[in-house]
Amino acid sequence: MDGVCYDAKGLSKLADLLIRKGEAYQNALGHFIHQWLNSDVEVTLQTSGSTGAPKTVAMAKQAMVNSAMATGSYFGLQAGDSALSCLPFEYIAAKMMFVRAYVLGLELDCVKPSSNPLITITRAYDFCALVPLQLENSVEHLHRIKTLIVGGAPLSEGLKTKLKNASTAIYETFGMTETVSHIAVKNISKSATVFEALPSVSIGVDGRDCLWIEAPQLLSSQIQTNDVVNLISKSTFEWVGRYDTIINSGGIKIAPEQLEQQMEGFIKNRFFITSQKDEVLGHAVVLVIESSTPYKTLNFETLDPHKRPKHIYYIDQFLETVSGKIKRQATLASAKLE
Repeated sequence: MDGVCYDAKGLSKLADLLIRKGEAYQNALGHFIHQWLNSDVEVTLQTSGSTGAPKTVAMAKQAMVNSAMATGSYFGLQAGDSALSCLPFEYIAAKMMFVRAYVLGLELDCVKPSSNPLITITRAYDFCALVPLQLENSVEHLHRIKTLIVGGAPLSEGLKTKLKNASTAIYETFGMTETVSHIAVKNISKSATVFEALPSVSIGVDGRDCLWIEAPQLLSSQIQTNDVVNLISKSTFEWVGRYDTIINSGGIKIAPEQLEQQMEGFIKNRFFITSQKDEVLGHAVVLVIESSTPYKTLNFETLDPHKRPKHIYYIDQFLETVSGKIKRQATLASAKLE
């Protein structure tokens, strides 16, 4: 780690040092190292809270080991390969970077999480994980990364366009804290449009077309998600959106996430789609834009009339998780729009 080889005893001493004298992100790493090295069979993980209230999840260490081995096998990672960690150690994505290094024998460098983590990097790395905001700000530095996984939120079509000529192998991931990081990937470098489940992961849908996941090496039982998908095959799917955000407007079901992708071209600021009660439609489509200044004109003529926003609200600053995901409900509540 950071150029020094450690055994378990040395890691424990490092953890003490990080907790006593390190920065906040290093404190979090130190506490996790102690958790990882103790005799408990589980660790406590914190969900991000982007789709609901944050919660803690007890996760078996063996499941995390199995996840690390599956990732290593899928991406061809070997002992001695280099990895860069630039995500907050409070959450599963960064914790799994440490676990992968520990299990696979990777050389791990840890840098302070920021919105542009690659700007100060001078060496090349075999493997790295970013969230979309970091990737957006790092496009010109991607040549330093051989294989990159990106998750936490869907990638915009605009960002995908910027990545078309990248020499880096870039994979969008699908997963959650409860599944020990990702269980499916989409190869953005090859313009893939569907997620492919990792080996030993089984998928299907319930009556709502929401994804269920079975992964015996990671999960003690089947997980039923609220993610609406188009199931393409027994191992591939297209993500549509969250069931709990689907808008029923005048009998037409609208997935906010898909509508947001259609609207990317003509809104420069960050924005998201939600809804509010409407006497005629039941629920009306609402557009929320992060801006202190209202747009003079917004042209929605290219959208299906049923999907055009009926109301537009402007909020100075969105609330977000540590990893950069917008806290939609919390943002609406803070602006008293909920």
